[in-house]
Amino acid sequence: MTTTRSAPPSTSAAHAPSAQPDAHALVRETGLAARAAQREFAGATRAVKDAALLSMASALRARSGSIRAANEDDLAAAREAGMKEGLVDRLALDQARIERIAASVEEIAALPDPVGQVVDGSVMPNGLRVRRLRVPMGVVGMIYEARPNVTVDVAALAVKSGNAVVLRGGSAAGRSNAAIVAALRASLASQGLPADLVTTIDPAGREGAQALMRARGLIDVLVPRGGAGLIRAVVENSSVPVIETGSGNCHVYVDASADLAAAVGIIVNAKTQRVGVCNAAETLLVHQDVAREYLPAAARALWERGTILHADDASRAVLADPAVEAGMERLLVAAVEEDWETEYGSLDLAVRVVDGLEAAISHIRRYTTGHTEAVLAQDVAVVNRFIAGMDSAAVMVNASTRFTDGGQLGLGAELGISTQKLHARGPMGLADLTTTTWVVEGDGHVRP
Repeated sequence: MTTTRSAPPSTSAAHAPSAQPDAHALVRETGLAARAAQREFAGATRAVKDAALLSMASALRARSGSIRAANEDDLAAAREAGMKEGLVDRLALDQARIERIAASVEEIAALPDPVGQVVDGSVMPNGLRVRRLRVPMGVVGMIYEARPNVTVDVAALAVKSGNAVVLRGGSAAGRSNAAIVAALRASLASQGLPADLVTTIDPAGREGAQALMRARGLIDVLVPRGGAGLIRAVVENSSVPVIETGSGNCHVYVDASADLAAAVGIIVNAKTQRVGVCNAAETLLVHQDVAREYLPAAARALWERGTILHADDASRAVLADPAVEAGMERLLVAAVEEDWETEYGSLDLAVRVVDGLEAAISHIRRYTTGHTEAVLAQDVAVVNRFIAGMDSAAVMVNASTRFTDGGQLGLGAELGISTQKLHARGPMGLADLTTTTWVVEGDGHVRP
């Protein structure tokens, strides 16, 4: 396949003018360029796609120095602006993270190509042969916050699934995203492919995001990824069809039948392994029969990592003495109603003692955002009832909530984690970037 454009167009962040461009004009120009690139690329074989992905991974490694330098500038600006450390961590790109991102691109290359897969098929009584094939969505728009890894994940998934992507990353990651997009576009061009398969409207700022939401006909589907406010704004204001990803008020319930030693390690991992991500635990619910045995051990392990426990009255009664003994009184505070509905994105955890399984289910149903819930139990009946009682995209059984992740679940990477119920739910991978076409074959059939 050969590209019709020998150099990246003005839509590239690397070639953006210093003055902010007209948002609607830039979105239109970018959308048309992405549409043309996707149509040119639509018939690409798996070999072509995989070569492109491997080239993208190599480009990220080759340009890691310039990417890290750009990221350092973003980090300095974020800290100066008072960004929470959990969010700063999401923004940060060190050499190890760039290597993991590049490796994830290679993992996507190794996955089967979803385009052309037969979803189902049959032969009708009149002899018509019917099948449904997976085909690319077309042009995917992405509005996301300060997560530069998302720039790579979405671009790689789009290329593998035969789509083009128009990116609008948060301003906090502007320099990092520009460096990454420049690397990806150059790698596509080096393979003789349209650079406009990966484009950005970041130069247009907030107005660009608004224009992207109104670009129906240019953008086939729009995916927001970020906090609750961003997602709500896109869902409420977009005329482009939206796949809604959700915020993560994730719960962990420790049942009376749980392996309590394992349950300590699970809550520590779920809360502290990475606090600024949507699959981090925000609320711990503990069965009253094991609260006095479990909570002090769990609290000490969490306090060692600086976690503030927002505890209800029953939890504080259990933890008051251990907090004094450990000198951690400042890390034990009274919970208020707002704590149960908060996605902290920080080293804070709401804690409640519940009467039992049904009370835990009732609490989660009231406060869940539909992302991920975990049950820690050895009783099979408890596990089955918990699963049946949830209405979330993912349920973990004796495992950390941190496993709700495309890479961890074999998708290579993810577009986001959908908490809606139409088209896609949970971590969205390659198949979720496709739709279907009916193919009906006959032998001169006419309808009577």
